[in-house]
Amino acid sequence: MTNARIAGTGSYLPQKVVTNQDLEKTLDTSDEWIRERTGICQRHIAAEGEYSSDMGLIAARNALHMAGIEANEVDLIVVATTTPDKTFPSNACAIQRRLGVHGCPAFDLQAVCSGFIYALDVANRMIRTGGARTALVIGCETLSRITNWLDRSTAVLFGDGAGAVVLQATDQPGILSTHIHADGEFENLLEVPLGTDYMVMNGNAVFRKAVSTLGSIAAETLTGNGIDKHELDWLVPHQANLRIIAAAAKKLDLPMERVVVTVDKHANTSAASIPLALDIAVRDGRIERGQLVLFEAFGGGFTWGSALVRF
Repeated sequence: MTNARIAGTGSYLPQKVVTNQDLEKTLDTSDEWIRERTGICQRHIAAEGEYSSDMGLIAARNALHMAGIEANEVDLIVVATTTPDKTFPSNACAIQRRLGVHGCPAFDLQAVCSGFIYALDVANRMIRTGGARTALVIGCETLSRITNWLDRSTAVLFGDGAGAVVLQATDQPGILSTHIHADGEFENLLEVPLGTDYMVMNGNAVFRKAVSTLGSIAAETLTGNGIDKHELDWLVPHQANLRIIAAAAKKLDLPMERVVVTVDKHANTSAASIPLALDIAVRDGRIERGQLVLFEAFGGGFTWGSALVRF
């Protein structure tokens, strides 16, 4: 059987950092209030003229370098983003051009904070069915451009960045399963309303739904693979809120030492958050080959999903 294995990871963060103390100057908020409710201390913000595809390209090159793969070996590019550079062409096509790759499928996918899991699901299925052998899966976001920086309920939550993985066909265990879901009934709780430019959110309702849904998707994933939660080595969750992450870890009976947390330094980078966090944990030596890793995410739509990976 052909499986898809993560052969390399990469990420990128803009140079500009906005701290909670910086936000205190323009918002009725405080560093203590933000940290207590979200766990966030700072976020990275794209420079003027720096776009999602620019960040995704660097993350992709870093992932290719780790994997020891030349760009011309890539035969599928899937980019998860809520903030593409243009309405069209896609960021995937922009990244494809700048990598010097020609002819392979390249497209964007939009599932907000669950976007990377959705993109991983698509690429995994393509590899398993013979549609590709080497895939780039990228999450890249410039959420700062759809954030109202005068709205305390959202301005403190989001940041910019990119993460990427290279998937390769193999006969060894890799992505064991992916699980994706959506329910549009809840669209108005987290959205950019029609005719507007900025996100709005019902924070309390989103928090409650996220906690319950992440618990159910984790149970679905473990049960579907016949794996006990205590067999997990790492949880790499979407980085939205430290309280949500802690609640997910508690349901899995995982100590926080085995949960990759970057929300404190990166805030919520939507589709970029899981691959960005994964790359950091791989490069600092926490996540090692052979370990069992669970990804899980929840986002606007609502969308949610998970992936169980033998790294």
